[in-house]
Amino acid sequence: MLAAVDIGNTNIVLGVFDAERLITDFRFSTRHSATADEYAFLLDGLLRLADLSFEMLDGACLCSVVPPLTDTFATLLRRHVAGPLVIVGPGVKTGIAIAYETPREVGADRVVNAVAAQHRFPDCDLIVVDFGTATTFDAVTARGEYLGGVIVPGVTVSLEALFQRTAKLPKVELGRPDTVIGRNTVHSIQSGAYYGYLAMVEGLVARIRAELQEPVRTLATGGLASLVCKDCAAISEVDPYLTLKGLRLIYERNRRPA
Repeated sequence: MLAAVDIGNTNIVLGVFDAERLITDFRFSTRHSATADEYAFLLDGLLRLADLSFEMLDGACLCSVVPPLTDTFATLLRRHVAGPLVIVGPGVKTGIAIAYETPREVGADRVVNAVAAQHRFPDCDLIVVDFGTATTFDAVTARGEYLGGVIVPGVTVSLEALFQRTAKLPKVELGRPDTVIGRNTVHSIQSGAYYGYLAMVEGLVARIRAELQEPVRTLATGGLASLVCKDCAAISEVDPYLTLKGLRLIYERNRRPA
Protein backbone atom coordinates (compact mmCIF):
# COMPACT_ATOMS: atom_id res chain seq x y z
CA MET A 1 0.00 0.00 0.00
CA LEU A 2 1.10 3.55 -0.72
CA ALA A 3 0.88 6.57 1.58
CA ALA A 4 0.34 9.81 -0.34
CA VAL A 5 0.92 12.97 1.71
CA ASP A 6 0.05 16.50 0.59
CA ILE A 7 1.32 19.19 3.00
CA GLY A 8 -0.46 22.51 2.58
CA ASN A 9 -0.28 25.76 4.52
CA THR A 10 -3.60 25.15 6.28
CA ASN A 11 -4.21 21.40 6.08
CA ILE A 12 -2.31 18.18 5.49
CA VAL A 13 -4.01 15.39 3.56
CA LEU A 14 -3.03 11.73 3.87
CA GLY A 15 -4.34 9.18 1.39
CA VAL A 16 -3.71 5.44 1.32
CA PHE A 17 -3.79 3.59 -2.00
CA ASP A 18 -4.13 -0.14 -2.57
CA ALA A 19 -2.73 -0.35 -6.11
CA GLU A 20 -4.74 2.30 -8.01
CA ARG A 21 -7.63 2.45 -5.54
CA LEU A 22 -7.78 5.14 -2.86
CA ILE A 23 -9.06 3.24 0.16
CA THR A 24 -9.05 6.00 2.77
CA ASP A 25 -8.01 9.61 3.31
CA PHE A 26 -7.62 11.99 6.24
CA ARG A 27 -7.36 15.77 6.51
CA PHE A 28 -5.83 17.45 9.56
CA SER A 29 -4.50 20.89 10.50
CA THR A 30 -0.97 21.93 9.58
CA ARG A 31 1.11 22.58 12.71
CA HIS A 32 4.43 24.08 11.70
CA SER A 33 6.08 23.44 15.06
CA ALA A 34 5.05 19.79 15.47
CA THR A 35 7.84 17.19 15.49
CA ALA A 36 8.16 14.01 13.46
CA ASP A 37 7.25 11.99 16.57
CA GLU A 38 4.12 14.06 17.17
CA TYR A 39 2.94 13.61 13.59
CA ALA A 40 3.82 9.90 13.73
CA PHE A 41 1.60 9.53 16.79
CA LEU A 42 -1.24 11.33 14.97
CA LEU A 43 -0.87 9.30 11.77
CA ASP A 44 -0.67 6.03 13.68
CA GLY A 45 -4.02 6.83 15.30
CA LEU A 46 -5.63 7.84 12.01
CA LEU A 47 -4.42 4.69 10.26
CA ARG A 48 -5.81 2.56 13.08
CA LEU A 49 -9.24 4.17 12.57
CA ALA A 50 -9.21 2.60 9.09
CA ASP A 51 -7.84 -0.74 10.37
CA LEU A 52 -4.44 0.07 8.87
CA SER A 53 -0.93 0.47 10.25
CA PHE A 54 2.49 1.76 9.22
CA GLU A 55 3.60 -1.85 8.78
CA MET A 56 1.08 -2.29 5.95
CA LEU A 57 2.61 0.55 3.92
CA ASP A 58 5.30 -0.33 1.39
CA GLY A 59 5.97 3.11 -0.07
CA ALA A 60 5.24 6.82 0.29
CA CYS A 61 5.05 9.91 -1.90
CA LEU A 62 5.19 13.40 -0.45
CA CYS A 63 4.60 16.90 -1.77
CA SER A 64 4.86 19.99 0.38
CA VAL A 65 4.60 23.77 0.19
CA VAL A 66 5.82 24.12 3.79
CA PRO A 67 9.62 23.59 3.70
CA PRO A 68 10.14 22.94 7.45
CA LEU A 69 7.53 20.18 7.39
CA THR A 70 9.03 18.57 4.30
CA ASP A 71 12.00 17.43 6.39
CA THR A 72 9.74 16.54 9.32
CA PHE A 73 7.59 14.20 7.23
CA ALA A 74 10.57 12.82 5.33
CA THR A 75 12.05 11.76 8.68
CA LEU A 76 8.73 10.31 9.80
CA LEU A 77 8.11 8.33 6.61
CA ARG A 78 11.65 6.99 6.34
CA ARG A 79 11.43 5.84 9.94
CA HIS A 80 8.00 4.17 9.78
CA VAL A 81 7.48 3.10 6.14
CA ALA A 82 9.70 0.27 4.91
CA GLY A 83 9.52 0.99 1.18
CA PRO A 84 10.73 3.82 -1.07
CA LEU A 85 9.98 7.48 -0.36
CA VAL A 86 9.49 9.87 -3.29
CA ILE A 87 9.53 13.60 -2.50
CA VAL A 88 8.17 15.73 -5.33
CA GLY A 89 10.81 18.26 -6.36
CA PRO A 90 13.63 18.91 -8.83
CA GLY A 91 14.95 15.71 -10.37
CA VAL A 92 11.75 13.72 -9.87
CA LYS A 93 10.17 12.24 -13.00
CA THR A 94 6.70 13.68 -13.51
CA GLY A 95 6.01 13.28 -17.23
CA ILE A 96 5.25 17.02 -17.35
CA ALA A 97 7.53 19.55 -19.04
CA ILE A 98 7.75 22.73 -16.95
CA ALA A 99 7.64 25.77 -19.28
CA TYR A 100 7.72 28.24 -16.38
CA GLU A 101 10.50 30.87 -16.61
CA THR A 102 11.95 29.54 -13.34
CA PRO A 103 10.82 25.91 -13.00
CA ARG A 104 11.99 25.62 -9.38
CA GLU A 105 9.47 28.30 -8.37
CA VAL A 106 6.48 26.13 -9.28
CA GLY A 107 4.82 24.72 -6.16
CA ALA A 108 5.04 20.95 -5.86
CA ASP A 109 1.27 20.68 -5.42
CA ARG A 110 0.70 22.53 -8.71
CA VAL A 111 2.96 20.10 -10.56
CA VAL A 112 1.21 17.12 -8.95
CA ASN A 113 -2.21 18.46 -9.96
CA ALA A 114 -0.97 18.95 -13.52
CA VAL A 115 0.24 15.35 -13.64
CA ALA A 116 -3.09 13.98 -12.45
CA ALA A 117 -5.14 16.20 -14.75
CA GLN A 118 -3.05 15.43 -17.83
CA HIS A 119 -3.24 11.70 -17.08
CA ARG A 120 -7.04 11.90 -16.86
CA PHE A 121 -7.49 14.03 -19.99
CA PRO A 122 -4.43 13.53 -22.22
CA ASP A 123 -6.02 14.80 -25.44
CA CYS A 124 -6.89 18.40 -24.64
CA ASP A 125 -5.56 21.54 -22.98
CA LEU A 126 -6.44 21.86 -19.30
CA ILE A 127 -7.06 24.44 -16.60
CA VAL A 128 -6.69 23.18 -13.03
CA VAL A 129 -8.13 25.31 -10.23
CA ASP A 130 -7.02 24.42 -6.69
CA PHE A 131 -9.00 26.04 -3.87
CA GLY A 132 -6.61 26.12 -0.92
CA THR A 133 -5.06 28.76 1.33
CA ALA A 134 -4.26 30.38 -2.00
CA THR A 135 -6.35 29.63 -5.07
CA THR A 136 -4.21 28.63 -8.03
CA PHE A 137 -5.10 28.39 -11.71
CA ASP A 138 -2.74 26.23 -13.78
CA ALA A 139 -2.61 25.79 -17.56
CA VAL A 140 -1.45 22.45 -19.01
CA THR A 141 -1.28 21.66 -22.71
CA ALA A 142 -2.31 18.45 -24.44
CA ARG A 143 1.43 17.96 -25.15
CA GLY A 144 2.06 17.68 -21.42
CA GLU A 145 3.55 21.15 -20.89
CA TYR A 146 2.93 23.10 -17.70
CA LEU A 147 2.66 26.68 -18.96
CA GLY A 148 2.07 28.58 -15.70
CA GLY A 149 -1.00 30.19 -14.26
CA VAL A 150 -2.47 32.54 -11.70
CA ILE A 151 -2.24 32.79 -7.90
CA VAL A 152 -4.84 34.70 -5.87
CA PRO A 153 -5.63 34.82 -2.13
CA GLY A 154 -7.94 32.02 -1.08
CA VAL A 155 -11.52 32.87 -0.20
CA THR A 156 -11.01 32.16 3.53
CA VAL A 157 -7.85 34.32 3.53
CA SER A 158 -9.88 37.13 1.95
CA LEU A 159 -12.59 36.83 4.61
CA GLU A 160 -10.00 36.84 7.40
CA ALA A 161 -8.28 39.91 5.95
CA LEU A 162 -11.62 41.75 5.70
CA PHE A 163 -12.31 41.06 9.38
CA GLN A 164 -8.82 42.06 10.53
CA ARG A 165 -8.59 45.26 8.49
CA THR A 166 -12.04 46.72 9.25
CA ALA A 167 -13.29 48.15 12.52
CA LYS A 168 -16.96 47.20 12.40
CA LEU A 169 -17.33 44.23 10.08
CA PRO A 170 -17.79 40.90 11.89
CA LYS A 171 -15.95 37.66 11.28
CA VAL A 172 -18.13 35.55 8.98
CA GLU A 173 -18.02 31.92 7.93
CA LEU A 174 -18.07 31.18 4.22
CA GLY A 175 -21.50 30.14 3.02
CA ARG A 176 -23.72 30.18 -0.06
CA PRO A 177 -26.48 32.80 0.33
CA ASP A 178 -29.77 32.22 -1.47
CA THR A 179 -29.64 35.68 -3.02
CA VAL A 180 -26.86 37.95 -4.23
CA ILE A 181 -28.41 41.06 -2.64
CA GLY A 182 -27.58 40.90 1.05
CA ARG A 183 -30.30 41.98 3.51
CA ASN A 184 -27.95 42.29 6.49
CA THR A 185 -24.21 42.67 7.08
CA VAL A 186 -23.43 38.97 7.47
CA HIS A 187 -25.46 38.12 4.38
CA SER A 188 -23.74 40.89 2.41
CA ILE A 189 -20.25 39.67 3.35
CA GLN A 190 -21.15 36.08 2.51
CA SER A 191 -22.55 37.20 -0.83
CA GLY A 192 -19.39 39.13 -1.65
CA ALA A 193 -17.18 36.21 -0.65
CA TYR A 194 -19.18 33.52 -2.46
CA TYR A 195 -20.61 35.21 -5.56
CA GLY A 196 -17.69 37.62 -5.88
CA TYR A 197 -15.24 34.74 -5.77
CA LEU A 198 -17.39 32.79 -8.20
CA ALA A 199 -17.33 35.68 -10.67
CA MET A 200 -13.55 35.95 -10.29
CA VAL A 201 -13.11 32.24 -11.01
CA GLU A 202 -15.35 32.39 -14.08
CA GLY A 203 -13.61 35.50 -15.37
CA LEU A 204 -10.08 34.13 -14.94
CA VAL A 205 -10.99 30.77 -16.45
CA ALA A 206 -12.42 32.58 -19.50
CA ARG A 207 -9.27 34.68 -19.92
CA ILE A 208 -6.92 31.69 -19.52
CA ARG A 209 -9.06 29.64 -21.86
CA ALA A 210 -8.68 32.32 -24.55
CA GLU A 211 -4.90 31.77 -24.46
CA LEU A 212 -5.13 27.98 -24.92
CA GLN A 213 -6.14 25.70 -27.78
CA GLU A 214 -9.70 24.40 -27.86
CA PRO A 215 -10.99 22.04 -26.62
CA VAL A 216 -10.18 22.99 -23.03
CA ARG A 217 -11.37 21.18 -19.90
CA THR A 218 -11.37 22.75 -16.44
CA LEU A 219 -10.90 20.70 -13.29
CA ALA A 220 -11.23 21.92 -9.72
CA THR A 221 -9.80 20.46 -6.53
CA GLY A 222 -9.01 21.55 -2.97
CA GLY A 223 -10.95 21.72 0.26
CA LEU A 224 -13.43 24.42 -0.86
CA ALA A 225 -13.90 23.30 -4.47
CA SER A 226 -17.18 21.46 -3.88
CA LEU A 227 -18.76 24.53 -2.26
CA VAL A 228 -17.45 27.28 -4.52
CA CYS A 229 -18.05 25.35 -7.74
CA LYS A 230 -21.71 24.47 -7.12
CA ASP A 231 -22.81 27.37 -9.31
CA CYS A 232 -19.72 27.62 -11.52
CA ALA A 233 -20.45 26.74 -15.14
CA ALA A 234 -16.78 27.34 -15.99
CA ILE A 235 -15.68 24.18 -14.12
CA SER A 236 -16.09 20.90 -16.01
CA GLU A 237 -15.40 18.59 -13.09
CA VAL A 238 -14.59 18.68 -9.37
CA ASP A 239 -12.16 16.05 -8.08
CA PRO A 240 -11.29 16.48 -4.39
CA TYR A 241 -8.67 13.72 -4.68
CA LEU A 242 -6.79 15.08 -7.70
CA THR A 243 -3.58 15.83 -5.77
CA LEU A 244 -3.52 12.41 -4.10
CA LYS A 245 -4.02 10.74 -7.48
CA GLY A 246 -1.14 12.77 -8.90
CA LEU A 247 1.10 11.67 -6.04
CA ARG A 248 0.34 8.03 -6.80
CA LEU A 249 1.21 8.53 -10.48
CA ILE A 250 4.50 10.26 -9.64
CA TYR A 251 5.40 7.50 -7.19
CA GLU A 252 4.84 4.86 -9.88
CA ARG A 253 7.08 6.80 -12.28
CA ASN A 254 9.90 7.03 -9.72
CA ARG A 255 9.66 3.97 -7.52
CA ARG A 256 12.83 2.11 -6.71
CA PRO A 257 13.41 -1.10 -4.75
CA ALA A 258 13.59 -0.53 -1.00
